Amino acid sequence: MANTFTSLHFHIVFSTKNRDRWIRPEIEDDLWRYLGGICRRHHITAVQIGGVDDHVHLLLGVPPTLALSDVVKRIKGESSKWLSTEVKGMKGFAWQDGYGAFTVGKSQVADTVRYIQTQREHHTKVSFEDEYRKFLHIHEIQADEKYIFG
Repeated sequence: MANTFTSLHFHIVFSTKNRDRWIRPEIEDDLWRYLGGICRRHHITAVQIGGVDDHVHLLLGVPPTLALSDVVKRIKGESSKWLSTEVKGMKGFAWQDGYGAFTVGKSQVADTVRYIQTQREHHTKVSFEDEYRKFLHIHEIQADEKYIFG
């Protein structure tokens, strides 16, 4: 084959340190835009970004030349620095160590976009912990609770 073609989409989820409620509604639009800018600078396609007070969801198109762990490291590191130094009331902000990353097929992209767009509504009924457990179960990932939320 003369060329390489890929469609690599990942649904990435990570929380604020200790799941503290740092992401106030009045800053979330700026945060989503900033996260999108980080993605653009690193040649990552931000399909949808959203979340609630204590965690974010990103649906990303990632080129095969980038390791997923490097993508998440850049996004978390650059956004944490920006939030803690440039956004009023965010001094001391940090993301929790670790993340969840789940593959998304092209046929699942639209549903995943809608899911991310409706996070505020979704979390009136489901806790972040239960949501995350469900992701792990759906993707058949075995994990000890003390390492998930500890």
